[in-house]
Amino acid sequence: MTEPCDLSAVAARALIGAKKLSPVELTESCIRRIEAVDPAVNAMVARDFEGARKAARVAEEQVMRGGALCALHGLPLGVKDLIDAKGLPTTFGSPIFKDQIATQDEGAVASLRAAGAIVIGKTNTPEWGAGGNTRNAVYGATGNPFNPAYSAAGSSGGSGAALACAMVPLSTGSDTGGSCRNPAAFCGIVGFRPTPGLIPSEKRSPSWMQLSTLGPMARTVPDACLMLSGMISEDARDPLSAVVHGGRLRDAASYAVPQRVDLSSLKVAMTTDFGFAPTERVVASAFREKVGLIGDVFAGIDETHPDCAGADESFAIIRATLFLARHLELMRKHPGQIGPNVKANIEEGLGYSAQDVAHALTLQTALHRRWTEFFTRYDIVLAPSVTISPRPWRELYPAEIDGKPTKSYFHWLANAYAVTLAGHPAVSLPVGRDANGMPFGLQIVGPRGGDAFVLSVAAALEAQLAGDSRTARPVPDIAKLKAAPPIASMEGFKAFD
Repeated sequence: MTEPCDLSAVAARALIGAKKLSPVELTESCIRRIEAVDPAVNAMVARDFEGARKAARVAEEQVMRGGALCALHGLPLGVKDLIDAKGLPTTFGSPIFKDQIATQDEGAVASLRAAGAIVIGKTNTPEWGAGGNTRNAVYGATGNPFNPAYSAAGSSGGSGAALACAMVPLSTGSDTGGSCRNPAAFCGIVGFRPTPGLIPSEKRSPSWMQLSTLGPMARTVPDACLMLSGMISEDARDPLSAVVHGGRLRDAASYAVPQRVDLSSLKVAMTTDFGFAPTERVVASAFREKVGLIGDVFAGIDETHPDCAGADESFAIIRATLFLARHLELMRKHPGQIGPNVKANIEEGLGYSAQDVAHALTLQTALHRRWTEFFTRYDIVLAPSVTISPRPWRELYPAEIDGKPTKSYFHWLANAYAVTLAGHPAVSLPVGRDANGMPFGLQIVGPRGGDAFVLSVAAALEAQLAGDSRTARPVPDIAKLKAAPPIASMEGFKAFD
C-alpha cells in the first residue's frame, strides 16, 4: 500500500472501526487519486467532493463517539451513471439528459448510504448501458487502466477503471449481457452478477424480465461480498424481489463474508465458449493455461457445459424487446440524439413480431431448465468472462473475432449472456494476464440462488492464486497513468465513428 485509497474495502473498514484510519483521511486519499489519475482514463465523470468530505466528517465523528458502526461505514463509493444518486447528474450517457440532476437516491444507493458508504461521484457508462465499450457523447470514452487507448469494456466500464486505479474501494454496476463481468475482466477487478431479485431495483423496466440486474464491483471478492451485504433487501416495487408481508426472507449480513469452501470436494465443468460463443484464440489459450494451474484443487474437472441451444436468438430478441420498451418513444422524440447501438437495438426490435417474442421466451425457459439439470451434476462452471482480449476503444465493437464476423454489436459478449439467459449468479475473478499483457477474467458460475456459494468459491480461489504472479490480480502502473496525456486529447474521444 502506498496510500489509504489502495487499501481493500475490508481492510479500510477494519482500520476505521479500530480508529486507526479516519474516513476523512480515506476520502481525501481517494480524491487525490481521482484528481491525479482520472484524466488518463476518464472513469469518474461527475464528482461530489464537497458532499463526500462532509459525509466523511460526520462518519469520523460517529467513530470517535464509539458504538456500533454500519458494515460500510466511511467507505467511498462510485455510482454508475445509470443509477440515481441525489444531487449528482444521471445522464445515462445520453445528450438528452446531460443536464439532469437526480433529486433522490435510487433504492440501491439509498441502501448503500444507509450501510455507511460515502458517494464520491458517478462513473462512466455507454449510452443507456448499450454495449461493452464505455463511450458516449456526454462524457466521452473511458480508457483501460493498463492502456488508456484500449477499452475498459462496459457497460460498467467507468466503475471497472475507477476500481482498478483505486479511486474508490467500491462501485456499483449493473449487468444485462455481462456489464459487471466484462469490465471486471478487462480492468483486472471483481464484478458480480447476482441471481435476479437478490438486489432489488424499483427502476428496472420491464420489471418482470430478468436480464438486467444491479451488482457489486470491487477489487477483491471479500470486498464484493461486503458491498453486496449493503445492497441486498426486499422491495415490493420490484416483482423479481421475493417479499414476505411483514417479514424478511434474507439476512443480508450472511452474505458479508465469504464462507469456507472445500475446493477439493467440488465437481467442476470448464468451457471456453459454452458451445457457441466466438471466443478469441488468445482468450481460449489463457483460459486453458489458468485452469491448468488450478484444476488439481478440485474433486474433478470435465470439459463440458450446459446446453445453450437457442441462446443467440433468444438473447437478441429479448434484448431488443427491452430496448423497445425503454427507448422507442425517446428515439421518436429525439431521433438525432440517439447513438448507434441503441438505435440498432430499437430498429431490430421493431422488426420482431409477438410470435418472435413468444418464441424467444420459450427458448429461454428451455435453456433455464437444461441449466438447472446440469447443476445437479456439477457444482460450478468455469469459463472466460469475455470472448476477446481488450482492444482499442476507437473500435465501437468487435466486427470480427479471429477473422470471423460477429452477428451484432453485442455478439462478443456471448460468454456472459449465456449465463444471463439462464438466470444464474456469476463472478468475474481477475486471474493474471493474457499473452497480450492485458488482464484476464475467469468467470465462475454457480446454481441459481447460490450467490453466497459462488462468491465463497471465488474467494477461496482468489486466496490460493494470489501468491503466483501468473494468476494474481494485476495492478496498473499508477505512476505511469499520472504522467499520461489526457484521454480527452485522443482522436475520437466523443465520436462513434
